[in-house]
Amino acid sequence: MLGDLTERDRAILALEAAWPRHGGAKEEVIRTQLGMSAARYYQLLSRLIDSDIALEYDPMLVRRLRRIRDSRAARRAARVPGFVS
Repeated sequence: MLGDLTERDRAILALEAAWPRHGGAKEEVIRTQLGMSAARYYQLLSRLIDSDIALEYDPMLVRRLRRIRDSRAARRAARVPGFVS
């Protein structure tokens, strides 16, 4: 099933996995290395980390990114009165 990830998908996951080792503006690296806007990158990344195929490809990275996303969502929900998730 790993063949279902595109080269772009693998590049996005590789950038996320390597990012803490890079310095500088992430948006510029996204634009330079992947040729897309940061907004598009994060849209695609969000879809990727929800996919079973990405989880199979790099389980530690995908689980870590899911935890980070879920933690941020929980903090946002706690700050918004009347918000129900």
